[in-house]
Amino acid sequence: MADSTKDEPQAPGGDGRTEHAPAQAEGAPTATTGDERATADETGQPVVEPAERVEELEARVAELEDNWRRAVAELHNYRKRMARELAAVAHRERIRVCTQWLAVVDNLDRALEHADTAPASVVDGVRAVRDEALRILEGFGFPRQETEPGSSFDPLRHEAVATVADDEIPEGAIVHVTRPGYGEGDNQLRPAMVVVSSGKQ
Repeated sequence: MADSTKDEPQAPGGDGRTEHAPAQAEGAPTATTGDERATADETGQPVVEPAERVEELEARVAELEDNWRRAVAELHNYRKRMARELAAVAHRERIRVCTQWLAVVDNLDRALEHADTAPASVVDGVRAVRDEALRILEGFGFPRQETEPGSSFDPLRHEAVATVADDEIPEGAIVHVTRPGYGEGDNQLRPAMVVVSSGKQ
């Protein structure tokens, strides 16, 4: 009986191996399924060319630079306006203060008018001027400090200009006020100059 395998057709190639379809060339376009195309279309984002992106950024930079220049100009104008307003306020305040001190000058003029004919009246006139000046200072919030001999020295209100030995006034207390102070606390115009006791000799 003849071998049945001799008449069976062999696969192409002649050596009994099965040939495969040739591989797809590298770089060849691949097929896109319908689902993949739909996903790409659903993004809705247009493809922006580099040149368009550069133009967009340049326009944005120009807009920001313009806004910055406007802000700088507005700040400069604001500073100039505030400087003018502050100068006007200071000028009005000087006028207000000087107007009140005119009363002191007027009283001095009246006292001097009687200096030759009535010397005693000059003393009264000067005292009146002093009282008027004290009222003005108090009106501005700077009353005269009442510092009595024997009171305790307070470095926040007093400035020691000297120390002296004193048998009656204890050490650290005020012996004498050489120049009065005006105002109190944060509203102090100047401290009082005082002589402080160093205790008994």
